[in-house]
Amino acid sequence: MTSTHPRHAIVIGGGPAGLMAAEVLANAGVQVDLYDAMPSVGRKFLLAGKGGMNLTHNEPSPAFLSRYASRQSTLQPVIDAFDATALRAWCNGLGIATFVGSSGRVFPADMKAAPLLRAWLHRLRAAGVRFHMRHAWQGWDDSGALVFEHAGERLAARADAVVLALGGASWARLGSNGAWVPWLSQRGIDVADLKPANCGFNVGWSPFFQEKFAGLPLKTIAIRWHDGDGVAHIRIGECVISADGIEGSLIYALSATLRDQIAAHGSVTIELDLAPGKDAERVLAEVAHPRGSRSLASHLQSRVGLAGVKMGLLRELVSKEDIHHPAKLAVAIKALPVTLTSTRPIDEAISSAGGVRFSALDAQLMAAAVPGVFCAGEMLDWEAPTGGYLLTACFATGRHAALGAISWLDQLPLP
Repeated sequence: MTSTHPRHAIVIGGGPAGLMAAEVLANAGVQVDLYDAMPSVGRKFLLAGKGGMNLTHNEPSPAFLSRYASRQSTLQPVIDAFDATALRAWCNGLGIATFVGSSGRVFPADMKAAPLLRAWLHRLRAAGVRFHMRHAWQGWDDSGALVFEHAGERLAARADAVVLALGGASWARLGSNGAWVPWLSQRGIDVADLKPANCGFNVGWSPFFQEKFAGLPLKTIAIRWHDGDGVAHIRIGECVISADGIEGSLIYALSATLRDQIAAHGSVTIELDLAPGKDAERVLAEVAHPRGSRSLASHLQSRVGLAGVKMGLLRELVSKEDIHHPAKLAVAIKALPVTLTSTRPIDEAISSAGGVRFSALDAQLMAAAVPGVFCAGEMLDWEAPTGGYLLTACFATGRHAALGAISWLDQLPLP
């Protein structure tokens, strides 16, 4: 396809936000060159899809937008313009059917990311997008040109508009390493510190517990925690015991609150309800029931349904005296305190928080300090839980930044 727009744009970053920006620009007739440091595009996208490609979520808009917390009002017009319905229609246009799972999450019909990415890249190449792999962006030179490192050489490139979609700082091996932060800061673009999001936490298990239970799921529990205002909340779900602490879907959903409380107070204590289907009175009655010659583990398994990792947690966190005191043991089963001391490293996190502050950008996501440079995707200062919310915002902000770049290009004098 030959470009019909008299302008040229560079997109840096081959994740969902960058690819979407490239598509919107190319469809407007702009010549697009996409650069990425990795050997191929969409690497984090593909890895995230290994367990089932969760594209978006089919819940009502108010609930959906609430997942973006303090960035809800900022992202609302961006996501409203490319919401879950629009995203599913876009997938269908690529020949990828989608379905809504029982949890409301939306997946490709085959649950895989690779067919979608292949179809997308085929369409992008047909639209004239040129891909430059193994080109690691190194910021700008003194003349304002973009600098890339490729095969041991430094190359310079210029364009009429630039869309940065560089990701955050999680999963550095897939290209998101946060190296761009100082380069943007040097150009006067305000960047909030990058922090882990959708992450696990350190607890500090004993060697015995660590060796025996690391990697095992902790199923059907409830977590009770307090938010920043001291209000108690309870959520039921599942998580996983890790070698260093605790992680998994239930923990990820709470990670922003837990992370910020650790930053403020040095640690945070949550309470695990190991038997959420039984009230406190029933648990006490079952625990206090005479057990005869049976072991405590056998007694709790038959009377309360506790075994395996749940029993291991009780032995790990309850004193020997209290574990043989029925009333105190019953309290521990319903509210077992677990102290989280720190987040796991950001490179292990599913995503990252922080990034380019929206106050540094205009409504079209252009940097006020560097006209013609637009930012999109996870490198922006927002976060959301897993469940399709991350990808939706990446797609939507990539599209929005590209539309902003097109408006910018249209206002430039003809060459």
